[in-house]
Amino acid sequence: MISALRRPRLLTRAAKIGAQDYDRDRHLQRLLGYGSLPGSGAAIVQLMELEKDVNTQRQEDDAAYSLVRHLDLMIALIGEAQLYCSSRTAQFQ
Repeated sequence: MISALRRPRLLTRAAKIGAQDYDRDRHLQRLLGYGSLPGSGAAIVQLMELEKDVNTQRQEDDAAYSLVRHLDLMIALIGEAQLYCSSRTAQFQ
């Protein structure tokens, strides 16, 4: 799902760099709210919905669009995808 996203190249590159320092507890708390964190799969679905809304704002030149929020969401998406893939790989070894 994430690889099918078509976003500006600079945004994607910055998110990939930011994902190297991804801290699940800190980033997800800020984006999804405080409380117990969902599993990686559920977090990815929630983040995809939030990112879709922010991307719509970007495409429509909405004054409420926040590049920083969009970048935070993309970093979290990439970070969660990496965690999800590594956890799936560990299950089968």
